[in-house]
Amino acid sequence: QGHLQESPLLFTKFIKMANSPTTSGMTRKILVLFLIGLLAYAYQAITPPPPKICGSPDGNPITAPRIKLSDGRNLAYKEQGVSKNEAKYKIVFIHGFDCCRHDVVIASTLSHDVIESLGIYIVSIDRPGYGESDPHPQRTPKSLALDIEELADQLELGSKFYVVGFSMGGQVVWGCLKYIPHRLAGAALLTPVVNYWWPSFPSNLSTKSYYDQLLPDQWTLRVAHYLPWLTYWWNTQKYFPSSSVAAHSPDIFKTQDTQLGPRFAGSQEKYRAQIRQQGEFESLHRDANIGFGTWEFDPMDLKNPFDKNEGSVHLWQGDEDGLVPVILQRYIAQKLPWIQYHEIKGGGHLFPYADGMGDKIIKTFLLGEKFEV
Repeated sequence: QGHLQESPLLFTKFIKMANSPTTSGMTRKILVLFLIGLLAYAYQAITPPPPKICGSPDGNPITAPRIKLSDGRNLAYKEQGVSKNEAKYKIVFIHGFDCCRHDVVIASTLSHDVIESLGIYIVSIDRPGYGESDPHPQRTPKSLALDIEELADQLELGSKFYVVGFSMGGQVVWGCLKYIPHRLAGAALLTPVVNYWWPSFPSNLSTKSYYDQLLPDQWTLRVAHYLPWLTYWWNTQKYFPSSSVAAHSPDIFKTQDTQLGPRFAGSQEKYRAQIRQQGEFESLHRDANIGFGTWEFDPMDLKNPFDKNEGSVHLWQGDEDGLVPVILQRYIAQKLPWIQYHEIKGGGHLFPYADGMGDKIIKTFLLGEKFEV
């Protein structure tokens, strides 16, 4: 794979040699064959293997309940809380990067008393390519919002439901606000990942935030945005460091996240192998390509979906988040004043795992109580 960096130079060199009048016919043939082999090697290096789809001969068995979407794909889900037939509040939860349907961060610190007294039902999904949900090679921010709408219809959640997204799942909530606002009773974004290439970001803020990342992550996002066809190769080659996030490097965590990291890791211990079981390309790599690619809309152009106060949108962000820059979230809150913005002093990316945080978030989101830490 290391030869891939040199392939454009070698390609030019061999073309010149093959076309040189001093090159013999036999040598020219050898050079052409060598060039074909080099190109085949490079193509193999950048082409991801096919996914190991759950339920297929090469895949793992299906263990989760799933719905069949209108395009034939399967979407896996998990239900918790009170029965949906008895629930007052029905929430669709969307997990973050390198997670799955079991990673329901609001439920991790949500007390049984609050669930029962408020009548909360939560259904979480495996986003396409993760866990046991079929991959979706044509996935976009819009397609996943429509998947969630279809899930709500098939599970009979009613005409309106709540959505909560954590980290990369927060980007999905932006898609829901854009494409299915009429189906939402409310929306919550928990430290949602930003795309540094959203057009409305002032260049000075987005540039500073981008370069505040670790160098391997800067390059990983450059590849995902500008050269998505190289994403698989970049994240599997061994010559340069790639995503520190995918590698779970401790360098990305600050004070609170260092303390809460063991809780997050412990919650994943039983199902860690399920997250990437269909292959890293259709889960992690496609996540990066979509999350940091060119979007078909800019979240900062969205209009208030609840202009008659029939619902609300909340955004929570820690001011010491090492993954998502707080200065860009502040800008979003400034551009969209209808969002109720909650900044957590000393909070990191894993702040939902702090003691009692689930109860506080839910009571603010659903009941309108003042959020205090």
